[in-house]
Amino acid sequence: MMTHPTYPHLLEPITLGAGPDAITLRNRVVMGSMHTGLEDHPWDIDKLGAFFAERARGGVGLIITGGYAPTKRGWLKPFASEMTNRLHAMRHERITGEVHDAGGAIALQVLHAGRYGYHPLSQSASDKKSPITPFRPSAMSSKEVDHTATAFAKSVALARKAGYDAVEIMGSEGYLINQFLASRTNDRDDQWGGSAARRMHFAVEVVRRSRELVGADFPIIYRISLLDLVEGGQTWEETAELALHLQAAGVTVFNTGIGWHEARVPTIITQVPRGAWRSYTARLKQVVDVPVCASNRINSPELAEDILAAGEADLVSMARPLLADPAFVAKAMDERADEINTCIACNQACLDHVFSNERASCLVNPRACHETELVLMPTLRKQTVAVVGAGPAGLAAATSAAERGFAVTLFEKAPDLGGQFRLAMQVPGKEDFAETLRYFTRRLEVLGVDVRLSTAASADDLAGFDQVVVATGVEPRIPEIPGIDHPSVASYADVLSGAVVPGQRVAVIGAGGIGVDVSVFLTHTDEDLDEWMAHWGVGDPALSPGGLTEAKPRTPAREVTLVQRKTTPIGIGLGKTSGWAHRAVLKQSKVTLVSGATYDRIDDEGLHVTVDGVARVIEADTVVVCAGQDSVRDLYDGLGREAYLIGGADVAAELDAKRAIKQGTEVVAAL
Repeated sequence: MMTHPTYPHLLEPITLGAGPDAITLRNRVVMGSMHTGLEDHPWDIDKLGAFFAERARGGVGLIITGGYAPTKRGWLKPFASEMTNRLHAMRHERITGEVHDAGGAIALQVLHAGRYGYHPLSQSASDKKSPITPFRPSAMSSKEVDHTATAFAKSVALARKAGYDAVEIMGSEGYLINQFLASRTNDRDDQWGGSAARRMHFAVEVVRRSRELVGADFPIIYRISLLDLVEGGQTWEETAELALHLQAAGVTVFNTGIGWHEARVPTIITQVPRGAWRSYTARLKQVVDVPVCASNRINSPELAEDILAAGEADLVSMARPLLADPAFVAKAMDERADEINTCIACNQACLDHVFSNERASCLVNPRACHETELVLMPTLRKQTVAVVGAGPAGLAAATSAAERGFAVTLFEKAPDLGGQFRLAMQVPGKEDFAETLRYFTRRLEVLGVDVRLSTAASADDLAGFDQVVVATGVEPRIPEIPGIDHPSVASYADVLSGAVVPGQRVAVIGAGGIGVDVSVFLTHTDEDLDEWMAHWGVGDPALSPGGLTEAKPRTPAREVTLVQRKTTPIGIGLGKTSGWAHRAVLKQSKVTLVSGATYDRIDDEGLHVTVDGVARVIEADTVVVCAGQDSVRDLYDGLGREAYLIGGADVAAELDAKRAIKQGTEVVAAL
């Protein structure tokens, strides 16, 4: 094959294993394991097959499934996915067949949840309860540990029988194998614990027994935890020793994992710098002789190429980026990287859904995991469609309509596309939101949409269109507080856009998602990767077990007080899997939190409030209002014809780009 001019390392083939069971991947892109919720029910297997097949057609080198338990006690939740008998293997032939027909390769991940199991049957190395599940696990007997190691191997063999090209054994993220490896969760005194060497015994036996059952050539991937980020985690010396033992036992490839699910350091959300963990993969690569795969916060072909070109890894795992754009690899191959729908690491529709027992999807691609249901069929009749408003909802509607073959005109009264997304991308840690606007802007160009910026559409402008979609968005709500017109008062839109530069002391009214974002914006100071690590207490696992060290305090740019009327804890309504990290940043930045406040007035002194019956003044040079939004629907109400109302113009409650993009796509799919 000719070397690709832009991504010569990323798009280079690689062979995993040797002999008749070896597989040659067409490139170095691995779609990492994601539990989608489609794994758990037999009736969803065709949907899961369609999900994987679309990524295979998009050119990904190797797909890794969500985790399948080797025993019922290893379930993630009651009646969750498992690979324990021939019937399961037979069902999976439909998945492997679809992927192979699409030209791809696929591996099954075998995962035992251990104490992370969300059910009363959970087991672990000891009976120590996880802080993220309500159930205390039972400690496995020596015999049960032995049987579980064999069960892993049988699941691996069943995967081979089902037509999978490889398997991945999940030894990372704090699941059962990781629980055996760490003193934090393994206080045993038998052959499976008591010393670092004996704590490694279970992991090594799982691999050794798997290799015995599938032969010398079948590729076995092991996902190894390079950085536990919990107290009582592994040292680097232990991790390196484990890797060598696993390689000797038969591991073909090491995939890398960072952090346990209970860790109090963010590892994959949008505030984590891109490529933050690549140096740890590079360190492992110096230890072992088999290929190593980098993972976590890698979302562009440019970054992936850079990691491979630097010799830091042999493959790159990108899980959520393949949710966001199933054609990620094909676009890179065709020199169309500017058309990639980039993952913004928001977690809102993927991990937040899964941890809420819902089917996963993607904020920027609502078709993810709904490929058989949300279908943009070509239109049978060439109709004209007007979309008014170029925020997330309008952009999704305009591009989806053009993809179906409609002739689309997009009206936007502002001089730029993006609406509220243009404000969100100004928030530190949400810079990747700009990638979504870059994607939509390019998509509009490719699809030939007639874009009319700085144009406020009127009813007359829309009269000649067959279909009209109104996505006129929201405007900041101005609460009725005496002194709200004081010169010190500014809206969040003015602050995030740069129209107003706040003073040194700021009071923020409203502590929803926008209030939290604005508080982060106001207190943020620029930091490089080393400073980011230091602020979160990430150290060298060669010096600190688990890679945890004392966090370095932040020096906030301003003194901020965040105030809300509600008496509930501030930030309680933020995302399930990322909200804790945003709340942690507020604490690190010394933001003062005030709940249960009544707003009395605003004057030259600042914001006057009453809390628990006691009046006080929050001295402030600037008062920023983040008190919600109101729908802008004047055009819709006066249109005098049938039209579709979507996005914030439809529902203005706490800004929700996930709902807006999904609604814009669904409305057009139904035209």
